Amino acid sequence: MEANPRSIGRLPAAFLTPGSSSFMDFLAQHQPDLLPRNRQLPAQGVLEAPHGTTIVAASFPGGVVLAGDRRATMGNVIAQRDIEKVFPADEYSAVGIAGTAGLAVEMVKLFQLELEHFEKVEGVSLSLEGKANRLSTMIRSNLGMAMQGLAVVPLFAGWDVDRQKGRIFSYDVTGGRSEEHGFAATGSGSLFARGALKKLFREDLTEGQATTLVVQALYDAADDDSATGGPDLARRIYPIVTVITDEGFRKLTEAQCSEIVRAVHERRLEEPDGPRAALL
Repeated sequence: MEANPRSIGRLPAAFLTPGSSSFMDFLAQHQPDLLPRNRQLPAQGVLEAPHGTTIVAASFPGGVVLAGDRRATMGNVIAQRDIEKVFPADEYSAVGIAGTAGLAVEMVKLFQLELEHFEKVEGVSLSLEGKANRLSTMIRSNLGMAMQGLAVVPLFAGWDVDRQKGRIFSYDVTGGRSEEHGFAATGSGSLFARGALKKLFREDLTEGQATTLVVQALYDAADDDSATGGPDLARRIYPIVTVITDEGFRKLTEAQCSEIVRAVHERRLEEPDGPRAALL
C-alpha cells in the first residue's frame, strides 16, 4: 500500500480501487498486519498491561452523559493517575473504554476511522444502531487477545438522530451488544457505580443533574473499588464527563468538572456515603 516514489503526488492503487465502506475491511485486504487482532503474542501466559477501569453513562430527556474515572492500574499498582478513557466516536456519539488501556485506545482510534471512512464512501453517516454494531464486530475480532488477558469492554453512547433521543449500549468480551435503558456502567467498579445509578436515577433528570449523577456514581465506585480513582483535588484530576445532545458531542471543561466534583465532595464531608434515595 506504500506510494510509488517515482509517481510523485499520486495515491497508491489501493486507495483508488472501489471496495467496502468498512475501513477494517480495507486494512484487512491491503495491510492486514496493522489490525490489532493480527498481532503476534507469546504462546503462553497472561501479559501484564495497564488497565482502565470504571465507565458510567446516564440518559436524560435531552441526551446522554458518558463519564469515566482517570485511574489506570497494573496489578496492585497505579500505572497512571490521569488517563483519559472517554473519547468522541464522531459528532453524535462517544465511547468509554475499560480493559487493556493501550489496546482500547487503539481500538477507539480505529473505530473513529471506521465511522469517518463509511461517511466518506457512502456520503451519509451510519445510524447509531449501525455504529453500535460496528463496534461489536471490532470487539469480537479481539477475542483471541482477550483470552490472553488483553480484553477491551467499552461503553458506547450517543444521540440517535432518527429517534431523537440519547441511547446507551454495553458490550461483553465476545462482542455481545445490549442496549441499556436509563443508565449503565462497565469496568472493575461497575458493580458499585451501577448500584448508585440505580438508586438515584430518574427519568426526568436535567442535564446538570445527570452530570452530577455520574460523578456521584464514580465517587461510590472509587469508595469500594481500589482500581477506580476518585477525584484528586490536590492534583486537580477530575473525571472526564461528556454530554451528547442534538447539538452534538461536548466535553465538560476542567472548570465545569471541578465545580461539580467540589460540590459533591463538600456534601460527602457531611454524608460520606453520599445521597440516599427515598424508601418509598
